[in-house]
Amino acid sequence: MKKMIIVSMALILIIGTACSHKSSAKTPSQIDKENNKRTEYAQGNFTYEAIPETFELKVTKDGTTETIAEPQAKRKVTNLKKTKTETSWDYPDEKLHVTIKKQVKSLDVKIHSTNPKTSHFEWPRVDAPTYTLPISEGKQIPQNDPAWKKFFTTDKEQTMNEYFSMKFFTLNKEKFAASYVMPDTFNNDILFHTDPAIQFSINHTFSSVNKEKDYKYSIFITDNNPVAIAKNYQNYIKEQHQFTTLAEKEKQNPEIKKLYGAPHAYLWNSRVLTDADMHWNKLKTSIDDPLFEWMGTLLDKYGEDGATEYRTVLANIKNGEMYQYEKNMMLNSFQYILQMPQLYNPAIFKNPDTTAKKYIDKGVANLNEQERYDLNKHLISSHISGLTTPVDEWGQSNATQIIQEMEQAGIKKAWLGLPNWVNGLMNPASVDAAVKAGYLMGPYDSYQSIQQDASIDWNTASFPDPKLYEDATVENEQGEKLTGFLGKGRKINPTLVFDAVKARVDGILAEGIGFNSWFMDVDAAGELHDDFAKAHPTTQKEDAAARMKRLNYLNKKGFVIGSEGGNDYAASDIAFAHGLETPVIKWDDPDMRENEDSPYFIGKYASMDGSIPTRYSKIVPIKEEYKPIYTSPVYSIPLFKLVYNRSVITTHHWEWDSYKVKGQTGERRLKEYLYNTPPLFHLDEANWKLHQADITANMKNWTPFQQEALRHEMTNFQTLDTDRLVQKTEFGSDLQVIANFSNKDFQSNKQSIPAHTALIINNGKKTTISTDHLE
Repeated sequence: MKKMIIVSMALILIIGTACSHKSSAKTPSQIDKENNKRTEYAQGNFTYEAIPETFELKVTKDGTTETIAEPQAKRKVTNLKKTKTETSWDYPDEKLHVTIKKQVKSLDVKIHSTNPKTSHFEWPRVDAPTYTLPISEGKQIPQNDPAWKKFFTTDKEQTMNEYFSMKFFTLNKEKFAASYVMPDTFNNDILFHTDPAIQFSINHTFSSVNKEKDYKYSIFITDNNPVAIAKNYQNYIKEQHQFTTLAEKEKQNPEIKKLYGAPHAYLWNSRVLTDADMHWNKLKTSIDDPLFEWMGTLLDKYGEDGATEYRTVLANIKNGEMYQYEKNMMLNSFQYILQMPQLYNPAIFKNPDTTAKKYIDKGVANLNEQERYDLNKHLISSHISGLTTPVDEWGQSNATQIIQEMEQAGIKKAWLGLPNWVNGLMNPASVDAAVKAGYLMGPYDSYQSIQQDASIDWNTASFPDPKLYEDATVENEQGEKLTGFLGKGRKINPTLVFDAVKARVDGILAEGIGFNSWFMDVDAAGELHDDFAKAHPTTQKEDAAARMKRLNYLNKKGFVIGSEGGNDYAASDIAFAHGLETPVIKWDDPDMRENEDSPYFIGKYASMDGSIPTRYSKIVPIKEEYKPIYTSPVYSIPLFKLVYNRSVITTHHWEWDSYKVKGQTGERRLKEYLYNTPPLFHLDEANWKLHQADITANMKNWTPFQQEALRHEMTNFQTLDTDRLVQKTEFGSDLQVIANFSNKDFQSNKQSIPAHTALIINNGKKTTISTDHLE
């Protein structure tokens, strides 16, 4: 992702027959046998015809012939060879050799380049009545659908690494489906065409930095339904030894069990010194203390925004003004200087308390990050007697207290993420409270961008070694450095910073902070690069491997690892992912991202009052044109879950938590149960108080439901009505969910399912999830 700062959440009250979910009557060995039962979905009884001059490819099955790769402009062909099962030829002008081989279950295509320079080859171009694509969780797109045609008219080019969560795409022909399965998606761009109907082609780059010049597909013929398509792909990745279950991951790290049935929440304890910790009357009488002038000096010298506004607030306080603006500015200034290594000044802090003196005697320059924060807290706390509550009580109202109340409310499992590791190091008591409650808690971390100068404001892009900015950043083929997030800094090459990763992690853990989870930004989101720098040429494959190396490093340290996206090259290295179920919605729409007066503006990254930034807490509608693309159940299919339900727990991107989209809270709640998607929300003191009853009620159903659903494969998905608004998923043979997204009741096996309701049937026990009250 992006520079992380996160949200408020409105959760959902569950109403209905709150029947308890009993465990399956099957024994674990019976469930294992059921999960591991192999069904063959690939149908090898087909023939093929390749036309080398145009690279048209046809398949004939049961008397039906379909074109699965459209003809292109004619090329010069040499060295043509044909046997009963194999066809090969050269395109001499492009320096390409093509081999097509009929295997028992597939048709394998290999295109090999002998050109040492960077070159491109666009193939296949495909045309089908409907496409089944692993866009995020999964989409089924009719080629004449007006909403998708409009979308692909503007968003006509996509990077496959980022856009597809899995390594295949499928053409739904009239009598069968043709799935193009790839060993990887590196160096592929998807080019969409919309006139007269949606078609697309894949443009492969044979990069000059990549000595492996092969572009490959295995094409499978299956029945024309999402289950056959997804399960065939699952068989493929199992054969490639690329499938690892949560149970297998759990053997390496038992902490993963704490995810099963857990909601996901970002905890916004952004200030360690809060309004509740300040004795404001004492501040009015202490404002002339040299400390406050020293703070201004530090802010002038090291603060990104300087000290102009801070000094204005000091003047206001001296004049008797102590409004919320002044309080917020002072708290923000304290938070900033508490992170500064330069805070200690013996001329100011003449009588440090025992704890501070211990750190000073050790040598301020020798302190690790957590010790430095503790020193600074004690310096401030002890300098002006009575200015604050005791330092050990700082920040508890927006952290420890919430966690304790969650536990008291009966929430037995939760994943809690911090916007930054600083939040934990400044408030280690909150981390201890989460661990004591049986929860997972971890920091957000990122190695996407690097800035030239270290900064408190963007510490994830700050590295102690100044040489990394020049020597470890990514270049394009023209020798230009790639810019970092939001155009700031540069993109860092992951193959060159493993030592920096270890140094950062070891520094964070130096005092034994109780983190038991870790969230790594973008490592599973597919943002991979070829680096053409002469000193360190790197392929996308090597980029991905370096990211997995650092995830594996954190895995071995015992952390439960999550990442943004969840694309399946990372599936064996992560336990959970944020962003697959609801991805970032229309990143480049100015009404959503720039125009603050627009009703669709999603909010700002920063919060001046210490609450959840509006980027995440503001409830906004999305434009009608985006609903089919991002949220509508009509086009959504659980492709990823049909493959990875037992392997990776996936939920929403933090920009689009369970309550972010105005008018769709109930619809998204139903889909969370249908797809086994944990609710994701954001908490601070105010939001917890607002939604406590809501969250607690939902967890009484969610936790046992997911604990059961994760024991099984997702075995089936069906649409039960012609409008695709009543849908059914099955997990194993005894757990099913029927979600009615429509505005009318639906009859299923003598069972009436009201509108806007989901029915969970677990071993015959029925639970109704109603959402009418949510909008």
